Amino acid sequence: MSRFVGTRWPAALLLAVVVPSLVEAKPIAFANGTTVMTEYGAGTMEEVQAFYAPYYWLSAGAGYLQLDSDERNRARDIRYLRVNYLVKRWNLDDAQANVFAWGGLGTATGNDFRGSRLDRNAGFQADYETRRVYVSFMSDLHESDRYSHRVDTLQLGVAPYAYDYEDLATWFVVQGRHYTGDLHRGMEWAALLRLFKGGAWVEAGVTTKGKPQAMMMINF
Repeated sequence: MSRFVGTRWPAALLLAVVVPSLVEAKPIAFANGTTVMTEYGAGTMEEVQAFYAPYYWLSAGAGYLQLDSDERNRARDIRYLRVNYLVKRWNLDDAQANVFAWGGLGTATGNDFRGSRLDRNAGFQADYETRRVYVSFMSDLHESDRYSHRVDTLQLGVAPYAYDYEDLATWFVVQGRHYTGDLHRGMEWAALLRLFKGGAWVEAGVTTKGKPQAMMMINF
């Protein structure tokens, strides 16, 4: 799961076992592991991803993304292959910070153009987490010769109690999301409840406009 910067001391090997208790939604979970993620945002965004990590710093896989505009009669269906890379990781006392980057190619269809288009995908995620506080920012871009859509997501989470890997973790999360390309006007805010135990992670809630949001992740 971990890519450690600098000398790989025995303590770093111990952290590779302990740190999964801190893990949140990331494109790479651990070496020789598979991550499956699905997300649902009513009326705007649905996505399914599956990645396999041959190393703790690299994963590759495929995804399907459906985007629907609540501003215009515009829809996208995107199927893509993607590679994820752990750019840097900081292991601190009872905390961890990460920077991930990714890129990929795929095909897209839409209701405002004919046929399929080559889709280019690029993005990054930066996060910081302890067992009580979680902060992340993610930016994900899909573009072709007919469109450009970027989804920026900021999450701030607080856990009412510290937890261990075998315990059920509970988080209260505030999420702000901004869409480009005439998908949604302004910032979309949501309040989410997140539950996490072992390799299973789920969150659900509603936006300020009453639209449901949900996400699930499984590592195995």
